[in-house]
Formats: sequence, structure tokens, C-alpha cells
Amino acid sequence: MTDQAVDADGANLSGTDRSPAAAPGLFLGRTRELKELRADIERAGLDTISGRKAPRARVLLIAGRPGSGRTALAEELVRQIAERYPDGVLRARLAEPDGAPVPVERAAGDLLAALGLPVPPGAAEDDLSQALRTALAERRVLLLLDDAAGAEQVDPLLPDNADCLLVAVSRGPLTGIADVRPCTLGGLDAKSGVELLAQHIDPVRITVDPRAAESLVEVCQGQPAALTLAGGWLAARPKAAVSDLAKQLHADLDEGAVLDRVLRFVHDSLPGSAARVLRLLALAPAGAVDPQTASALAGCSLESARDLLDDFAALGLLRTVASPLPSYEVPGCLHPALAALAERLERPAELQLARARMLERTVRLLQSCRAITETDSAETRERLGSLPPGLRFPHPRAADQWLRARRPALLAAARLAVADGELDTLARRLMSQLVRAMVAHLGTQAAAGDLYGIHRLVLDVARRRHLPREQAAALLNLADLDARTGRTADALARYRAALDAGRAANDPYATGRAMESVGGAHQELGDFDRAADWFGRALAQRLARDEREDAARLYGRIATAHTYAGRYGEALRNWRAAVAAHRKAGDVAAHARALSELARVQEYAGRPADCLRTCQEAVELARRAEDVRLQAALQLRLADTLERLGDPAAAALHRGAAERLLAGEIRPPGPADASTAQDGQDGTSREQAADACEIRSTPGED
Repeated sequence: MTDQAVDADGANLSGTDRSPAAAPGLFLGRTRELKELRADIERAGLDTISGRKAPRARVLLIAGRPGSGRTALAEELVRQIAERYPDGVLRARLAEPDGAPVPVERAAGDLLAALGLPVPPGAAEDDLSQALRTALAERRVLLLLDDAAGAEQVDPLLPDNADCLLVAVSRGPLTGIADVRPCTLGGLDAKSGVELLAQHIDPVRITVDPRAAESLVEVCQGQPAALTLAGGWLAARPKAAVSDLAKQLHADLDEGAVLDRVLRFVHDSLPGSAARVLRLLALAPAGAVDPQTASALAGCSLESARDLLDDFAALGLLRTVASPLPSYEVPGCLHPALAALAERLERPAELQLARARMLERTVRLLQSCRAITETDSAETRERLGSLPPGLRFPHPRAADQWLRARRPALLAAARLAVADGELDTLARRLMSQLVRAMVAHLGTQAAAGDLYGIHRLVLDVARRRHLPREQAAALLNLADLDARTGRTADALARYRAALDAGRAANDPYATGRAMESVGGAHQELGDFDRAADWFGRALAQRLARDEREDAARLYGRIATAHTYAGRYGEALRNWRAAVAAHRKAGDVAAHARALSELARVQEYAGRPADCLRTCQEAVELARRAEDVRLQAALQLRLADTLERLGDPAAAALHRGAAERLLAGEIRPPGPADASTAQDGQDGTSREQAADACEIRSTPGED
């Protein structure tokens, strides 16, 4: 095995990675298993023997108990054969540290993201797994799935491409997947086990008493994880004899699994405060530990937490993670035993307090992470200055780096906090700050997949605590994401539920927003009568509250629905109301755009003379608003109208003016519009210019 990756379940597979893992220092034993696995790759399958082409990727299974070195063997196999797969290596871990299976949709989404492909937020398991299979159909990749609970997790991720290879790591067989090539692991042989011990302690200590080393390997049943802990314990005690450790462990033969016995022995030999920190690390989300997490869980200083984590890593109790920030993880094979120690030795109130401290620290870090992006505000600078030094980020880049590195752990913290059910107030604060930090650093579009999951958690807490206002907000956010990904029917159902929740909370903003969004969803579905009706309900509420800007916008949305339905008279009436509202509000740009749409409908209604007059008025307003793109669109509409009126010469003049505007030859008074000039240089067509100014009401605008 390796000195860094001997513990199979300690491998860092919580995310995905297209590149091969870092090359291990030295791999010990498992020569026969490696040879058999490599031979299985080339061996003909049942489909090939029957004369049919293999429809799916070959599946190799490495089965064994946690701590048997199963992931280390898989990583060594991947390292040896990775060059055969030019499209890279994909990795995913299919179990949480506590053994709970990872949902297939999350694993498929992570794999798609690792390929650099878009992941529709909230997509169903079948859609994501199909998207993954489609993406892998033309690629030659090596897929490593660690800690699979069963075939129901692996099968949806199996590529329909015989040029790919899937290596699965599991405790037992994958019943239900055809032609799986299993490799079942036991313990290391005595020679390899002794060599593994020599990786941790002075070889002289083994040379002087080789029988003691062999006895220790036998007591540990050749399990790499147990031998790593034993080696770490001996390395921390240079004067301790190998034979003494073997005798002490042999005396506990009837105390459960060997790995649990060795872990308890190491735990009990630690100072009381260090042992307590160790067992509290079982509460770390996703098994990911950093000094801030350890400090919060234990209630100790950051410096003490850093020193303890380094000591635990030296003992083999933690694995150091390659990261620009100090980062460790609790090996998966040790997590159940540490959790059992925490349950047995800590009072429930103490465990709850440790969770609360960790969540509170995470909330404050997220607040600092977001605030560092808003340092132009004096209030924000004052707030940052009041934070303890350990919670401050020196600059936005450091905050962004922390957020990206801790993203899996932060999302896991939110899921665990909601599942706990006793810390809902902290859970709500955590999710609120997590959303804000992600939007500030990653952007709404890039973080959409994560935000969808967070909004679902917010909805769960709001329903559990009977908080209709928060229910409405979560439902609106989820519906918006559904609408943007084309699930309009799902969005409509959620908008209606948000309306009910908003009414229960007596929240006029939520009810108005929901009614308008219901109308937008109906419009997207082509039901323009219902769309106009719902927009009208929202308008009545806005007028009753004297919200003039929103009312003007809603007049436009009603007019658009009538236009799509071909009711030009109603559309003209509502666009005139929108024009009047924008004029009264003094919004020149919105006034010009409303006139532009009024002219469009007049053109559809067969009123070219009215369209001409309205366009000329709109052009003047667009010039005052310094909206070059709108001016160009209106000039093109004027040209088309004049052609229909039989004046081609005037039409040519307006068309030429539009082309010069788009090319940047004519500028309105005031600052130059660099983006418009660039659009013209890129060859923006007249149709694109006209469409850019058409006000189309869609759910995405809500």
C-alpha cells in the first residue's frame, strides 16, 4: 500500500476530478490483484463471446471492508492505466462519511460539472444520468466510483460506451449489473504488512525484533488502515516496543472489529483534551476538517486546533488534503467508530452545543466572505473591522478561494443542519448567508445548481416551522429556476403554491410577485387568456398600493399577452396605459420602449400612419435616453413602415441611419456607448437590433 493512501476509505473522492490522482509514493502488495484486474480489462465479455458488440462499459469491482485498502488499490490501478483513456479520469464518492448513500442525481451532476458541461438546476435523476451517458458516448474515460452502496447507484452512471471503463469500489457485490469482474480483498500478506509499518517507524525497530512486527501485522489482520494507525502510534513513541503494542492489541481480540479496536486504543492513549477533539471531528460536515471547524467544535483557539490536526494527521487519524488552504478529512473507515465514541463519551447536550458552535462559526465566516466583496461601503468596512482577526479575509480573492475549497462541506453543513431539526434558526441563517456568498462570488448562473438545493432545504425548514413567508420566498426561488430550465409546468405549480403561502403570510410582495409569475408561466405555455387575467390581478394589487412603476410594467405584460393572442385593440389600450404611466413617472428610457412596443402593435394592427408617428416620437425619446440600440431598432421600423407607405427613398435614409448607429458612426449626446459600437463591429443584423428592444414577458424576468 502507500504511505499516504493506505486507508482505502480515506481517499479524497468527495468531489470529481478529470485529471488522474497524484502519483503515490510507494504501493505495497496487491501484485496478484492488480495483475488480475488488468487482465479482466482485456478479457472478452459475454456479449463479445456471443458475437455482439459490448453495449456498455466494462465494470471492474474492488470489494472489501472499509480499511482494507480497496480505494488505494483502485487508485493504483487507475494510475497504471490512465494513459489509455485520453479523455481523462472522472471520480465520485457515492457515500457520505456516515454511510448514507449519495443521491444519484447529485453524483451525476458532479460528474457533468467535472466534464465542464452545464447541469440544469433541479433536474431529475433520469435526466441527469441520461445527460451523463450522452456526454460519455463519444468519450474514452475512466470512471472511478468509490464507496458504492449497491448496483442501484452504479447502474445509472454506467456509460453506454464500450470504450470507457468503470472501476467501482464497494463493500459487497453489485447484484443486477451484468458481467461485473469482482476482486475481493482480504488483508495484506505478512511481508507487505511489515513493509507498511516500516513506512512509519524506524526500520531498525523492526529489524531488532522481526517476529514482533509480524505478530503486530497478524493482530491487525493485515488491514492497511489498522496498520497505519499502529505505525503512527509507534512513531509518536520512539521508545515503545513493537512487541508491547502487539500484546496490548492482542489482549482486546474480543472487542469488535480490528480497526475499531486499534482506533479505540489510539484514542484512549491521547491526552483527554486531544481525544475529545478527535471524537468531535465526527461531526464535521462531509468529513472535511479545517482549523476553523476543529476550533469551533472543540471550543479551542485556532492555533491549538492547527497543532492538533497536524498531530492527528501524523498519527494516521486524518488525511491531509491537497489544497491551497490547510485542509484534512476524516477517513471514511474511521468515521463510524469516531461517531460511536462521541455518542458514548459525550452528553447529547454537549454534542448539540458543538454543532451549534460550528454552525455559528460557519455563518460568521460566510458573512465575512460576502462582506469582503462590498468594501466600497463604509458600513461594511466597519462591520469587517469589528470581526476577530481569525474570521477576516485579507482580500476578495482569498474569500473566493475559501468558498470554492469549502463548497462541498458548506453544502453538507446545510443538509445536516436541516436534517438535525433542533437547530433550525441556525440552519436558516446558514442557508441565507450561503446563498448570498455564492451569488457574490460565483454569480447566480454558475451557482444555480447549488442554490436550487439550498432553496429546497429552506422550504423544508419553513414547512416544518410553519413559516409561510419563508415558504413563499423559497417556492418563488425554486419556481424561477424551474422556469429558466424549461420546466414551466413545474414552475407554474410552485408559483401557485407560493401565492397560497404569500396570502397565508399576508405578504403583499410575495402575492403580487406570485400572481405576476403565474401569468408569465401561462404565457410561456401559450395560454394567453389566463396570462392576461393573472397579470390583471397583479396590476389591481399594484394600483391599490400605488406602486406606479410596477403597474406600468404590468400594463406592458398584459399588452404583450393580448398581442400574442391577436387582440390588438386590447393590446393598444394597455400599451397606451403603460406609456402614460412611464411618462408620469418621468422614466424616459421606459417611456421610449413602451412607445416602441405601441408602434409594433400598431404595425401588426394595420395602422402604418399611426405606427410612423409613434416611432418618430419614440426615436426622440430614445435619443434623450441615450439608448443607441433602441434608436437603431426604431429607425429600422420606420424604414419598414415608410416602404409600406410607398416612400422607398425615405425608408433608405432611415435604414442607413440605423446601420450607422450600429456601426458607431452616430453617437447621441453624452458618453459613448462602447457596447453598442462593439455590437455593430461584430456584425449585428437589423433583425437582432429590432429584437433587442422588443419587450417579451417571460417567467425568467420575474
